[in-house]
Amino acid sequence: MKSEHLLPLFIALPLGAGFLIPLISLIREWLADVIAIITVSILVVFAMCRLSDGVIIYDVGGWTPPFGINLVEDGLSGLFHIIIAIVSFLIVIYSIGYMKRYTARSKYFCLLMLMIAGMNGVIASGDLFNIFVFLEIASISSYALVAFGIDREELEASFKYLVLGGLGSSFILFGIAFMYSITGTLNLADIARVLQRSGNSHMVQFISAMFIMGFGTKAALIPFHAWLPDAHPSAPAPISAMLSGLLIKALGVYCIIRIFFNVIGFNMSFSVVFIILGVLSMVIGALLAIGQHDFKRMLAYSSISQMGYIIFGLGLGNPLGIIGALFHLLNHAFFKSLLFLCSGAVEYATGTRDLRQLGGLWKKMPITSATCSIASMSISGIPPLGGFFSKLLIIIAAVQAYDTLGPTAYFLASVTVFVSFLTIVYFVKLQKMALFGALPEKLEKVHEVPASMWSVLIVLAAFCIAFGVMFPWFIGTLVEPAYQVMLETSEYIIKVLGSL
Repeated sequence: MKSEHLLPLFIALPLGAGFLIPLISLIREWLADVIAIITVSILVVFAMCRLSDGVIIYDVGGWTPPFGINLVEDGLSGLFHIIIAIVSFLIVIYSIGYMKRYTARSKYFCLLMLMIAGMNGVIASGDLFNIFVFLEIASISSYALVAFGIDREELEASFKYLVLGGLGSSFILFGIAFMYSITGTLNLADIARVLQRSGNSHMVQFISAMFIMGFGTKAALIPFHAWLPDAHPSAPAPISAMLSGLLIKALGVYCIIRIFFNVIGFNMSFSVVFIILGVLSMVIGALLAIGQHDFKRMLAYSSISQMGYIIFGLGLGNPLGIIGALFHLLNHAFFKSLLFLCSGAVEYATGTRDLRQLGGLWKKMPITSATCSIASMSISGIPPLGGFFSKLLIIIAAVQAYDTLGPTAYFLASVTVFVSFLTIVYFVKLQKMALFGALPEKLEKVHEVPASMWSVLIVLAAFCIAFGVMFPWFIGTLVEPAYQVMLETSEYIIKVLGSL
């Protein structure tokens, strides 16, 4: 099969599985597990096959852009496809054991497949309207999955998420409509070509503001973050891992990168906005995380802070800042997914996620405790784990930005180091209250979670270690191709449209 024919399968396979699972589960409910595992396994294989290929263009129905719909895969979308495929595969394996406590597992896997299809569609789409369509498929699936337990807390969190997510989608849709009104096209490469000729008008700046608010909501950047602290704790642990590890990146960060680097064109004005949003998210997210006693709520605020690192690195605009941001995005997908799955394991075994009711779990749950410690050290920037190197690159990039930002660059670098210190503080608190100290009497009978769950924790922990020990290889293989795509707007136009 030709490489370009694999590209639509990233969308078609999970979309087809999402519709097949409810039907096939009527025969045997366990068949839903099998179909989900087979689907995500194939996606992993397809994603890994793309490592050695260049830019791939798939014209849907044979209609060439800008007149037809096209799917595009390059270094940037390839990075996201690999992250989505591997993390989704591990989360599906974890869900087999975890979801035994819930009914209607087939509906869970159906919605999960639709979410994966939506994320892959956003990453692969070469035009704004289809990005919006797939964004809504993923978003609506996530609204339902947050409320999957149908308790009062979960329904309330899902409703808040739906309202704020719908508001973000409205900003995006209006931005798309205004962009079409001034360019006469929805194709990303064609929009970029038109904007290169017409320049950065006041209308383009207004559209950019709409996109920042819309995709900033999807990425949970402050001040657009209000949905996330409720949605993440309320959702089942595997969905919390999907939301934080994948969804806010695919629907938020990816779209911000693609639109502002490859379509509109990055400039100093956007740099200032990104730096401000990044610093606010870093600092406020970390400060709010420190005061939490709910395991998952602490991780939710931590996600806001870590998204701040990524947007801040992008805002610096220099090579080291962008590479550091992309590498931190890769790291965060794995260590934050691991942390949320560890919180799910703790809640599965103890029945609570209140840190004040936990303690001494390393005696009863050694695998969960060890993997949680590895993820905590990685997100805190402890060497030689991956999080240390991605944060170090961003800090050095902030110092190097002195030529454009002046003395402010040193202040920003200091803020980044300070936030890293705050991250260490609240993860030490988490370790002390949950894993170490005295074991409460009511937890004496607690034991390790099933093998289908702890095996996933070990694999994710191995990735956290590998990203640190082998960081030059991962940067050269995954991050550098994505970075090159972000720099070469004209090349993106040529690859898609064939000429300037």
